[in-house]
Amino acid sequence: MKLYYFAGACSLSPHIVLLEAGLPFSMVKIDSKTKKTESGADYLAVNSKGAVPALQLDDGRVLTEGPAIVQYLADLKPESGLAPRAGTFERYQLMEILNYITSEVHKSFSPLFNPASSAEVKATWVANLGKKFDWLSGFLGKKPFLLGDTFTVADAYLFTVLNWTGHVKIDLGKWPVLADFKSRVASRPKVIEAMKAEGLIR
Repeated sequence: MKLYYFAGACSLSPHIVLLEAGLPFSMVKIDSKTKKTESGADYLAVNSKGAVPALQLDDGRVLTEGPAIVQYLADLKPESGLAPRAGTFERYQLMEILNYITSEVHKSFSPLFNPASSAEVKATWVANLGKKFDWLSGFLGKKPFLLGDTFTVADAYLFTVLNWTGHVKIDLGKWPVLADFKSRVASRPKVIEAMKAEGLIR
């Protein structure tokens, strides 16, 4: 399998999941502006959306969209515990929180990364994110991970988006539950391995 990624982007989530599951894979870095790989190949020929992540299977098929990719990977290694078994109520709870992260949290960061966004627009979106962080703090409560005691693909995704707070100057210390969660996930050996591989930490 090949994982197409931008360093530190939402593709960090399936990168973490691949390592946590112990699945064999290779990485292909994309230039986010030119949509080219390091070898000069056209990424749009792989994923016409131009976004990451994309997972190319050994038979050439391609899967895109992070929440779909991480569930696919977890199902390749069900013994990893990275996702509840398909068809169970708990699996739908996983899908529920993945959907919340992707639609409500992840996408709320987009205007903050856009250089064309005015200070007023950014302030509005920071306030909007604050409400999402309030909800997530209450949802997490005293649980170590989103679904309880077990690390799942949803935790890899939430960690990835929370990691962006430093880049957009949001003080996560205002949400100590989320700050603790981020630190807890950041200490996992496979998370450290993924972060080092992408040049995010030394």
